[in-house]
Amino acid sequence: MATRREASVEMAVWSILPASGWIAFLLLVCSSVSHTQTFSFPFRQPETCGHNQYFDISALSCVPCGANQRQSPGGTSCVCLPGFQMISNNGGPAVICKKCPENMKGVTEDGWNCISCPSGLTAEGRCHCPTGHILVERDVNGTLLSQATCERCDEKEDSFMVANALGNRCVRCEPTFINTSRSCACSEPNILTGGLCFSSTGNFPPRMISTARYAELGISLTSEWFAKYLQSSAAACWVYANLTSCQTLGNMCVMNMNSYDSATFDACRLFQFVFENTAALGTVHSILFWRQNLPWLFYGDQLGFAPQVLTTTPLPTNFSFKGQNQDTKLKFVAASYDIRGNFLQWQSLEGGVLQLCPDTETRLNAAYSFGTTYQQNCEIPISKILNDFPSPIFYDVYLEYTDENQQQYIWAVPVLNLNLQHNKIFVNQDSNSGKWLLTRRIFLVDAVSGRENDLGSLPRVIRIATQISLSIHLVPNTKSGNIYPPLITIAYNDVDVKDPNTQSVKVSFSVTYEMNQGEAHVQTDIALGVLGGLAVLSSLLKTAGWKRRIGSPMIDLQTVMKFLVYYAGDLANVFFTITVGTGLYWLIFFKAQKSVSVLLPTPVQEEDFVIYVGCAFALKAVQFLHKLMSQITIDIFFIDWERPKGKVLKAVEGEGGVRSATVPVSIWRTYFVANEWNEIQTVRKINPLFQILTVLFFLEVVGFKNLALMDSSSTLSSSPPGYVAPYSRILRYAVSTALWLVIGVIQIVFFAVFYERFVEDKIRQFVDLCSMSNISVFVLSHKCFGYYIHGRSVHGHADTNMEEMNMNLKREAENLCSQRGLVPNTDGQTFQIAISSQMRQHYDRIHETLTRKNGPARLLSSSASTFEQSIKAYHTMNKFLGSFIDHVHKEMDYFIKDKLLLERILGMEFMEPMEKSIFYNDEGYSFSSVLYYGNEATLLIFDLLFFCIVDLACQNFVLAAFLTYLQQEIFRFIRNAIGQKNLAAKTLVDQRFLI
Repeated sequence: MATRREASVEMAVWSILPASGWIAFLLLVCSSVSHTQTFSFPFRQPETCGHNQYFDISALSCVPCGANQRQSPGGTSCVCLPGFQMISNNGGPAVICKKCPENMKGVTEDGWNCISCPSGLTAEGRCHCPTGHILVERDVNGTLLSQATCERCDEKEDSFMVANALGNRCVRCEPTFINTSRSCACSEPNILTGGLCFSSTGNFPPRMISTARYAELGISLTSEWFAKYLQSSAAACWVYANLTSCQTLGNMCVMNMNSYDSATFDACRLFQFVFENTAALGTVHSILFWRQNLPWLFYGDQLGFAPQVLTTTPLPTNFSFKGQNQDTKLKFVAASYDIRGNFLQWQSLEGGVLQLCPDTETRLNAAYSFGTTYQQNCEIPISKILNDFPSPIFYDVYLEYTDENQQQYIWAVPVLNLNLQHNKIFVNQDSNSGKWLLTRRIFLVDAVSGRENDLGSLPRVIRIATQISLSIHLVPNTKSGNIYPPLITIAYNDVDVKDPNTQSVKVSFSVTYEMNQGEAHVQTDIALGVLGGLAVLSSLLKTAGWKRRIGSPMIDLQTVMKFLVYYAGDLANVFFTITVGTGLYWLIFFKAQKSVSVLLPTPVQEEDFVIYVGCAFALKAVQFLHKLMSQITIDIFFIDWERPKGKVLKAVEGEGGVRSATVPVSIWRTYFVANEWNEIQTVRKINPLFQILTVLFFLEVVGFKNLALMDSSSTLSSSPPGYVAPYSRILRYAVSTALWLVIGVIQIVFFAVFYERFVEDKIRQFVDLCSMSNISVFVLSHKCFGYYIHGRSVHGHADTNMEEMNMNLKREAENLCSQRGLVPNTDGQTFQIAISSQMRQHYDRIHETLTRKNGPARLLSSSASTFEQSIKAYHTMNKFLGSFIDHVHKEMDYFIKDKLLLERILGMEFMEPMEKSIFYNDEGYSFSSVLYYGNEATLLIFDLLFFCIVDLACQNFVLAAFLTYLQQEIFRFIRNAIGQKNLAAKTLVDQRFLI
């Protein structure tokens, strides 16, 4: 159907074209097909067109004007030359001009008629009239006169009329002229300034300087605006109480940064002069600093009043995050004025009134959501600033609130201008608020005071509010969300304009919330003192226990170093406890509160907290490295209880005969147990990779990281179009530690209650393996203290075939044999041991021979090889320890007992092994303390602090998780590598069999 319609349209076109039209159409089509179509043309701007050209806004090019025409002032059309009248002008390019006759060479103001001009012509060909006269071209009904006339305005006392600036009508003289001289002239000795006339007989303010000072650039320039209007505004304000003049004077003081210098009569000094000499007018709203007719610029002219303004009287309104009386909106309003002092409007600050950075309205308005820390930064070209702010707008900011009777009030918001100078001193940059001088009025951009000679020229310097910060202080101990008056802190940047198209400036807008942290600091110091004292006692007990276990009563440098290491670990736990408690306090009480009673610490106030976290990590790292070093330097020996089963015939080298010899005991069981010991060295009570991934999942995917935002929201999701507040380092730490600890505890409970009972318990399995292998493990973690795992087989031997092995297991399951315990008829296989010094000395003598293969060659026996010596020492150690366990050596005997409850709690032994060694029953498998498994708390906290330190440094949970996993693997590799080497050296097990 569409094809038929298109064909009919085509036939209709061809039917209406004449023969010549067909040829032209064909040529056009062929031309467009044969040539490549381009879409570019010369670039022209209106100012590049010549005097006899105009800029065609349709074709975007310069087009010649017609005959007797020239370019119009706007440049986008043509006008007739002087002496030519318009005949036709319909708004298009076709303008027709006609020369005026000789007797009527002038052209009317509208350009459509010729007229005779008796007083001469202007350069544009219009009629000219003398000063004080107006041009009349038509009568009262609009009829064109044949000859223009110049009528003089009546300046007599009855009329007081003068020609206006255009010279086309008479207007009444400026009132100050009439009041001063009773005429339209301001003749001497009267003073003419700013278009106003003042009497010289009154107490007129002294002539002031019209200099604009730019302290940042170190330059001063004569401002054309100040030169024209400063003195006249001050005089009109003081003499006539002119309201707009008073506002203009105040604006000039604000443009000069509210700076006051008693030696220089500048804008603010002149404002102060007027303020002091109009005390009889009274105040506005009973505010001492607000004089009638004048704007409110200062909170007094004396330093030291700021603390009273900021912290004396709370606002009579409450703020709450939740509940029926929820109020989370800061309703700021501003009275705005233009540079000439005219009141513009009352306007809300929402919509980015004070925010130079562009953004969506939702994000801009988030700045005024109570409890939301706001930060906005951007870089803006100077050209855009000049286009958007050709003239400054001045704002007096107030906070609107409703009292108990639902009556609306506004509270004046003080301003801390960091650029203000009081007698050439930047008093507001001092950290002591007692030296501040608070002000009221602000502006964003001043591109007027920096103009020299001509107000229409490009400013030499512009002043921009590059930093605006709104700070809200919570009343101490409030329970209903009371705040002190907010404070606007503003800093201006002076920009020397060179090339606006290439220059730019960085600006920021922020809202911060503060509360007095003094009480929190006191509580933290108390907790640190108390817990620190307990840490000292704990470290002393650990040091005393360590001294007993090494059998040394002397206090030497090693003892002091050991105490410091123990104290580092305990103090790390103190800092960790305090930081976790502090973080959870802020997380819970800030996010869950209804009526506002606490506010988050500012980034500056968080510094002490970050230092505490850093101390906790550093001290915990010392504890971790100490434990790691202790674990890889233990003494360990595997006691093989297997005995030869008989004798075999063995060839004798060099003798050519044979003789009987005992059947050698297989070493494979020892290797197997040693390998299993090597594997469990880094076994933990949790899965480290699962721990990291789960924490990262809850933080990034579920959205728990949103709880760390510095706003009142307690939801786990944030709306992408809305504003996202910055993160609080304290809250990030709190959320991270809470998740890490909860998931870690859940893992530990799961492994202890379920996994190790029903799936796999590698520690208990290792003890069972020792019993099945007929191997006992003798471990010395200290000189005179260690652990013993009794693995002696109840069946007498373990080197047997499968059938006999299964039979032994069946007999054991049916209780047809004795129990595995060291003490007959008991199951106790694990012990803590405190050995006597005599036992240790005997152990060291044998152990020295066992490890002599690593010593110098001169110490080795010449009658036997190193390996044979080590084999002999190994069998000697195996025999000695076996006989020690079997009570063979009465002079080095031992007895078995239970530890006292207090001994278990304190982690030390009250009884010293003087003559006999002591074996303490140990049902808790505490030998795992020389493994990762028994130090899970230290490892868990160390990993957590490492994760948090990385996150606090880079604010990135993903990077923190990756680096935490990386350090885990690095230390695990180091622990295994050095542990294998130590194990091979202590037990004579070939390191190649430890995998």
